[in-house]
Amino acid sequence: MSQLSELLNNQILFWSLLSCIFAQLLKIVFNFFLEGELRVGIIFETGGMPSSHSALITGLTAGTGMELGFDKPLFALAVGISLIIMYDASGIRKAAGVHAEEINKLSKNLQINESPNLKEKLGHTKIEVVVGSILGPLITLPGMFFIGSPISFLNSLLN
Repeated sequence: MSQLSELLNNQILFWSLLSCIFAQLLKIVFNFFLEGELRVGIIFETGGMPSSHSALITGLTAGTGMELGFDKPLFALAVGISLIIMYDASGIRKAAGVHAEEINKLSKNLQINESPNLKEKLGHTKIEVVVGSILGPLITLPGMFFIGSPISFLNSLLN
C-alpha cells in the first residue's frame, strides 16, 4: 500500500497527467469550432489540437526542473527527451499520417478488395505541438506550487 501512496504523492506525475487529460478534452472544443461537429470520441484519437503528448512531456520536464532545479543534469535530460518527442509528433508521425493517406487513396483507386484503410491522423502540426507544450507547464507548475500532490491536497481538506 505504501507504493500506491508514494505514487499518489508524486505531484509531477499527477499534474502532468492532468495536463495531458485536459489537452485531450480540449480537442473536443477545438474540433467543434474548427470542424463544426461535436465528437466526444476524439479524446481517444491521436493528433489534433492541442498535442497531449507535448502537454504531458513538457509538464513532466517543467515539474522536474521546479522540484530538482533547472541547473540539474536530470532537467537537461528531460528537455532533450521533450524535444525528441515533440519533433517526433510533428515530424515523423505527421509524415506517417500523410503516407497512410496516400496509401489509402492508392488502394481505392486501384480497387483493391482488401484495402488497408490505414489511420491517417497520427501526428501534429507545429502549432498543435506548440500549444500543447505551453499547456503542460501552464497546468503542472501552478498545480505543484499552489496545490501540491493529491495526498497533500486531501490532507489539507481533511484537516
